Amino acid sequence: MLTGKRIVLGVTGGIAAYKTVELCRLFVKSGAQVRVIMTEASKRFVTPLTFQTVSGHAVYDDLFSAATRYSVEHIGLAKEADLFIIAPATANCIGKIAGGIADDLLTTSVMAACSPVLLVPAMNVRMYENPVTQGNLNKLVSLGYHFVPPAEGDLVCGDTGRGRMADVQDIYTAAAALLSAGTRWQGKNFLITAGPTREALDPVRYLTNHSSGKMGYALARAAVEQGADVTLISGPVNLSHPPGVRVISVTTASEMYQAVLAAYPKADVVIKAAAVTDYRPASISGQKIKKTTDDMTISLVKNPDILAELGKRKEKQILVGFAAETTDVFENAADKLSRKNLDMIVANDLTEPGAGFTSDTNIVRLIFKTGQDKQLPLMSKQDVAQRILDEIWLIYSAKQKE
Repeated sequence: MLTGKRIVLGVTGGIAAYKTVELCRLFVKSGAQVRVIMTEASKRFVTPLTFQTVSGHAVYDDLFSAATRYSVEHIGLAKEADLFIIAPATANCIGKIAGGIADDLLTTSVMAACSPVLLVPAMNVRMYENPVTQGNLNKLVSLGYHFVPPAEGDLVCGDTGRGRMADVQDIYTAAAALLSAGTRWQGKNFLITAGPTREALDPVRYLTNHSSGKMGYALARAAVEQGADVTLISGPVNLSHPPGVRVISVTTASEMYQAVLAAYPKADVVIKAAAVTDYRPASISGQKIKKTTDDMTISLVKNPDILAELGKRKEKQILVGFAAETTDVFENAADKLSRKNLDMIVANDLTEPGAGFTSDTNIVRLIFKTGQDKQLPLMSKQDVAQRILDEIWLIYSAKQKE
């Protein structure tokens, strides 16, 4: 599966380092060439000889030793990699990368990396939840780093909580998905919507919602990384346009409706992540509405239901919707999936800590037309986007066999 792929596998000083041996074995078994970089602390848990035996290559562990394979080892390793993985990634290592510190072979190599970098945090729950660690993780997410979040459970220190290194198979799956980037969706057209819409009351005020657009923009980045031709129809947000993505900016629900329908016939995959305003004022005042002592009543009319219209017109497209709910999340999302003729819906509970509009993380449940569903843990929105695309790929692959 990974024949010819070149992976640099960094190992830091955490008890979970023993699991990384199995991860290395899975990569090698799949045909990948694995070069292992170990920190001094990691060698307290696993010997270099173990990784040398499993990978079939000498282990790199000293920034200042005489070069063996490359004229400058950390530059050569970085240039050669199709994917850079650090597992386990300790709080110390994550902090150094976020702070731009390069004081050993591993951190200098990461700083020189041109390939995607996949970090697999593993640490005590208090260390993971520390605001400094969370700040570092959020910073790295914004810079395009990828993560496999830690699992929740009993930790070796005796505590219970999130911090245990993710299952080796989950890490392998995430790595394989990143290694397929640039080829999986080559030649396919994605239509993605993001952000809120605004409906004017007068020249000063408008109706809207709290959507930041982060989830839709993360999906656009992930899709273009995998070779897709991406059109992103975006409401008003404070986000930079993802590189390589065609962005169409709109304001109102009606404008988004028109833009989406115009782009729909060419689309292979449609992901409706925008939070479209359901209603708009029946009339817009040409002048600022002045405050009075009386109550004010605003008459509203319904906006067009973009997703329902796409469901009616669906032919070859894979259609994915979002459902942001506060009560009866699964039931409401499943009903929306059925009524609007979707292939998959991404449901999230806005009352959950770490989920929702403005956060850099999300907790979602994927519900499928087949009746199946999958609950994902707290993850960065970029990693949620990757998982969503993985599931869409499975749907697409199954349709090709029909």
